[in-house]
Amino acid sequence: MDLDFEKLGGLVPAVIQDHATGRVLMVGFMNREAFARTLETGCATFYSRSRNKLWMKGETSGHRLVVKQISTDCDQDALLLRVEALGPGVCHNGYQSCFYRTYRQGEWMVSEPRAYDPDAFYGSRA
Repeated sequence: MDLDFEKLGGLVPAVIQDHATGRVLMVGFMNREAFARTLETGCATFYSRSRNKLWMKGETSGHRLVVKQISTDCDQDALLLRVEALGPGVCHNGYQSCFYRTYRQGEWMVSEPRAYDPDAFYGSRA
C-alpha cells in the first residue's frame, strides 16, 4: 500500500492531533521525503510550500512533535498523525494549537490564552 502523493501535486495533507487529548494541533503537508524523514526520526517533518523545503516541527523552538501513531484515510491521500507535543504550544503565534480562533457572531475571535511568548523563540516579527 502506497500513499497517493500525486493527487495534490506531490503532497498529502497531514492532520496533527494530540494523542492524549484528541485536540487537533495543526495541519501540514508532507511530500515523500518528509514522510520518510518522519518515519526515520519519529518526529513530524513537513514540506513547506512557501519555502520549498523540508522542515522538522520544532527545529527553531524545540517544540517537537513525537509521533505515536500514523493513519491514512480510505483514499490514501491524507494522513492523521497522533503525537506527543513537546513544549507549551505548537502554533508559531504562541498558542497550544494553530486552531485558536473561533468564528462567533460574524467574526473570528481568539478563544484561548497564549501558551508561550513566540518572540522568545522566533525573535520579534513586527
